[in-house]
Amino acid sequence: MRIAWAGLVCLCVFGQPPADDRPSFEVASVKVHPRPVGNGPQRVGTSGGPGSGDPTRYSMANMSAANLITTAYRIRRYQLSAPDWITGFGGDTFDIEARLAEGTSKEQLSLMVQRLLAERFGLKAHFEKKEMPTYDLVVAKGGPTFQQAAPPPAEEKNAGSRAAGQPKIMIDKDGFPLFPRGDGPGLIKMNGKARLRDVGETMDLFASECSVEVGRPVTNATGLTGKYDFELTWVPDRGMDGGPLPAGAEPASAPSGPTFLEAVQQQLGLRLDAKKGLVDILVVDHMEKRPAEN
Repeated sequence: MRIAWAGLVCLCVFGQPPADDRPSFEVASVKVHPRPVGNGPQRVGTSGGPGSGDPTRYSMANMSAANLITTAYRIRRYQLSAPDWITGFGGDTFDIEARLAEGTSKEQLSLMVQRLLAERFGLKAHFEKKEMPTYDLVVAKGGPTFQQAAPPPAEEKNAGSRAAGQPKIMIDKDGFPLFPRGDGPGLIKMNGKARLRDVGETMDLFASECSVEVGRPVTNATGLTGKYDFELTWVPDRGMDGGPLPAGAEPASAPSGPTFLEAVQQQLGLRLDAKKGLVDILVVDHMEKRPAEN
């Protein structure tokens, strides 16, 4: 069984300064991640840094070259134009451990990662505009089928008093974990299906989540200004970061179910209308496949 999860928030940072003018980590190590044995769960993501409980430590675990770049420049996968060895699946992944000064901002952290990639991988890249398909998220005929976010039940308000190591996690009929309200990952992909559970979600943020799944920019044009609770289930054709599905991610028998576009309309009463627009694209001019020695 393969399972992966992520919280999806992305802001774009353009117009990077020259590498020598970008701030740097106090110390940083870059290593090739060990090849996994078997098909068990694999952690992929970042931890620590500004806004976390450990603001002076930042780590990136099991990140592909594409993940490193999109994280550093805070862009979506569809905004990356790079050689196949970067955008494809199956190459090396990398672990980064770094220390940074107290008070470092998220914007400064992005510049630090950019500089690290320039120094250790020889990354050279530039932004350019490109016309590409986009979507507007709109309300479908009949209106939305979800409700505004309700306050959490009393027992969940007191969740902090639970005994450590005893979270109330149940499994639904499809095998997905049912975390307490607002706890756990918002998006889970496992056994060939995907489940998105949003709690107190704005439509702007949901449009951002949609952009990962469709591989195109999505603009919120619903006119809905509240915060909402809903669940969405579909058969995914993309990985967690919007890139290709990992080899072997598909179960032995193909699961049945709607595509993401179908699920949005059938389960939420929303619709994604196709259009075209100019999008900022990061073009990779050069990158080494292996990092320089620490």
